Amino acid sequence: MNQSLNLANLVNLSSSVAKPRYARDELKAGILHIGVGNFHRAHQAVYLDDLFNAGKDLDWALMGAGIRAGDRAMRQALEPQDWLTTVVELEPGANIARVTGAMIGFVPVNEDGRAIVDALDDTALRIVSLTVTEGGYCIDPATGSFNPEHPDIAYDAAHMDAPRGVFGVLLAALKRRRDEGRAPFTVMSCDNIPHNGQVARDAVAGLADLVDPSLAAYVREQVAFPNSMVDRITPATSDRERTILMERFGIQDNWPVFCEPFRQWVLEDNFPTGRPALEDGGVTFTPHVAAFELMKLRILNGGHATIAYPAGLLGIHFVHDAMADPLVRGFLDKLEAEEIIPCVPPVPGVDLQAYYQLIARRFANPDVGDTIPRLAQDGSNRQPKFILPSTRDRLSAGADVTGLALESALWCRYCAGTTDAGEPFNLDDPNASRLTPAALAAKADPASFLDLRDIFGDVADAPQFRSRFETALKSLWRDGTRATLQCYLNGSS
Repeated sequence: MNQSLNLANLVNLSSSVAKPRYARDELKAGILHIGVGNFHRAHQAVYLDDLFNAGKDLDWALMGAGIRAGDRAMRQALEPQDWLTTVVELEPGANIARVTGAMIGFVPVNEDGRAIVDALDDTALRIVSLTVTEGGYCIDPATGSFNPEHPDIAYDAAHMDAPRGVFGVLLAALKRRRDEGRAPFTVMSCDNIPHNGQVARDAVAGLADLVDPSLAAYVREQVAFPNSMVDRITPATSDRERTILMERFGIQDNWPVFCEPFRQWVLEDNFPTGRPALEDGGVTFTPHVAAFELMKLRILNGGHATIAYPAGLLGIHFVHDAMADPLVRGFLDKLEAEEIIPCVPPVPGVDLQAYYQLIARRFANPDVGDTIPRLAQDGSNRQPKFILPSTRDRLSAGADVTGLALESALWCRYCAGTTDAGEPFNLDDPNASRLTPAALAAKADPASFLDLRDIFGDVADAPQFRSRFETALKSLWRDGTRATLQCYLNGSS
């Protein structure tokens, strides 16, 4: 019989399901996490759950928080199950389920962030961690710098008494701590952004510049923003995953998390007010986070983008099916080997070719059930972070960009909103309203898509890139994705 997930029912769950070995009432919150999504619950929460199971650092439990509608939905799903989550690791023939209990509460989600500011009056909360997506940092995509004119920033600068953006919330809480003579919390970004700690600091301090220069100086001088690299493939949850969980493990969980077995967390050790002993759970602390981070963003996240758009245009839904397609897999292998990996600087203790082979095996895992629409979403934020930096590096070195230009052309063709077979699909991107018209105009004039300068920046000015992009896009419209990929693999594009 299926059991609803909650503390009272833990004892009734199958013996095949791992359960917390600690008493929940012994936990105390030390981290407030903003953006409680699938990745956070499959990553940071799992590391902490491991630590608590070992009887360590029980005063570093999680308090959930959020300011978006999706955060409210997550809170409503988790509250009746006492904030517990079922995490299922997916390895073919060896699926493993565990219930994690590292989160012990969730701040009410309102239209503004005053409840979070109030919660952060508790000085036991010494870390605020973030997973607010790549697009949540108010960055100008073309420059990679903080954008003080972003609407969320402009609003919060004028409404610091009731901020509704994550950085307004953080600044209001830090201001209160400063004014009351209490130690600031550490801000720990866990998002896939180069130098994510520095980017978070630029956003908080940049907002402070608009409000109070002395507060901006306080943020820059007194608040820690450690850089990090995080990695675990975690698909979106659907009824498919809920059904699998009930059929295989007998658990009824409103929002379970399915993920690959692999996980990695590399952190800069910059926590002035303390931190949990995450190294005991496998976290790597190193001053070389940037090297790991760049490797992952270029090879893994860039690899995701590489397969997403040709697979989407071919009507392929699952990532493992895309990896089984010889043309899509061939495109990935060639682009990584010839244009992406050569741009990645050495990483201490890592063989980049072996790292890529690991990535390819992870992509091909059929049990994960990761989807092409998930990889393809939010391209206007992801392209400038995952693909265009490699393009820019190769152009600066005078190297060829045939494959990278083809990737950009595939994204442009995907933004037109139809598959090669003419089937329409939803373009899941905050800038879809301007991407689609630009992509359709590019069918006749490829350069019109490159006029999205906030995305392409100076890459759009490079004659070699423009020529390669134009050739690839014309081929995609004229001959289709398969023929274009085949030409690239044959070396005739």
